[in-house]
Amino acid sequence: MADISIVQAHGLSAVAAREAAQKVADKLARDYDLACRWQGNVLHFERSGVQGALTLQEQQARMVIKLGFLMGAFASTIEAKVAESMKKVFAAV
Repeated sequence: MADISIVQAHGLSAVAAREAAQKVADKLARDYDLACRWQGNVLHFERSGVQGALTLQEQQARMVIKLGFLMGAFASTIEAKVAESMKKVFAAV
């Protein structure tokens, strides 16, 4: 298994941060066929071989992804794509 952890700082309001997180979730869902659901300020996502959460905090968003054996081979590619997506949506003011 491979673990990915990404932290992205932001200066967004709670509402704007949630909208940004939803954009990231929508992209993940499209790109990796993930099921996503909100539980408070945490967006959980999963599919076979992938599970994780995007936690919204006041000044940052923290993404943790656990990849199974087969998906672990793509860890660096997935991490780069997710980090870029988070940077784009959370940096937007």
